[in-house]
Amino acid sequence: MIYTLTLNPSLDYYLKVDGLALGEVNRASEEYIAVGGKGVNVCMQLSKLGDEACAVGFVGGFVGQEIERRIENEGILHLLLKVEGNSRINVKIKDCSETDINANGTAIGKKDIERLCLALKNRLKSGDILALCGNANTQYQSDVYAKIIQNLNDIAGIEFVVDACDKLLLNTLKYRPFLIKPNIKELCDIFGVESVSDDELILYAKKLQDYGAKNVIVSLGEKGAAMLTESGEFYKVDAPLGNTVNCVGAGDCTIAGFLHEYAKTQDYPTALKFAVATGSASAFCQGVASVTEIEKLFKAMQ
Repeated sequence: MIYTLTLNPSLDYYLKVDGLALGEVNRASEEYIAVGGKGVNVCMQLSKLGDEACAVGFVGGFVGQEIERRIENEGILHLLLKVEGNSRINVKIKDCSETDINANGTAIGKKDIERLCLALKNRLKSGDILALCGNANTQYQSDVYAKIIQNLNDIAGIEFVVDACDKLLLNTLKYRPFLIKPNIKELCDIFGVESVSDDELILYAKKLQDYGAKNVIVSLGEKGAAMLTESGEFYKVDAPLGNTVNCVGAGDCTIAGFLHEYAKTQDYPTALKFAVATGSASAFCQGVASVTEIEKLFKAMQ
C-alpha cells in the first residue's frame, strides 16, 4: 500500500479568464472545482493506474467534508483526521499564464501530528510506502515531516518519499528517505543558485545524497526529469511534446508514475521514463491522466 500524506488538502477552484484585468470585474469563460494538495494528486493518479493507495491528511469544516466526499466518490481509500476550522479553498486563474492564490487553511498543532502518527502506526506494515508531499500550515512547519518520519522510522520494512522544499525537505534527509523529488527551482533555491547545467545537476543531486537521500529525481518542467540513483547512475528523460492544458499537479503525477512503474519493474530508467510520461499526460489534460493517455505517451517515448 502507498500512503500519501497531505497535511493541508484543499478544494481548488479553477477559473479561465480571457484577458485578465487587475482592478476590474472579470468574467470566467470556464470554471470547475477539484480536490487539491500534492499528496491527494499523487494518490488519485496511483488509483487511476490501479495501485493500492490511501490519502492521508487533515480536514476541517464544510470544505473538509466536501474534500472527503469527493475523494470517496473517486473510490479512493482515505485516512482523513478531523481538525478545527475550515480546510482551504485555492483559486487557480488561467489566462495567457496561470496565477495561483493559495489560502493558508487550518493550523495543525503538535497533538494533531501525534494523532496522525498513532493512526499511521496502526496501519503501516512492511512493504508500505509513505509519501510526504507539499507544504504544511503547522506550528513547526520546517521540521514536521522529520518529526513524522522519526516517529514511524521504527516500523520495519517501510520506505519514505518526500516531495517538499527548503528545510521541510532537508530536515528529513538524515532519515534516508528512499526518494526525494525537488523541482529545478526548489533545487536552485536550496543551493542558492539561479540555474544549473547538467554537470551541476549531478553535483547538487549528489550533495542531497550525501545529506542522506537515497534516490533523487529533479523535475525539469517542460524539459522532463533527471535522476541520480542510489548506486550512482544518472538518467535524464526529455518530456514529450503536447498541448499543455494545466500544469497543476503534473509533478505530483510524476511521483505516482515512478512509484507505479518501479514497483513493477524494479528498473530505474524505465520508471523515470514512465514518470515523465505520467506527469506530461497530466499536464496535457484536465485533472489526472488516464492509463490510456499515459501509455500512449510512454510508448511514443521508447
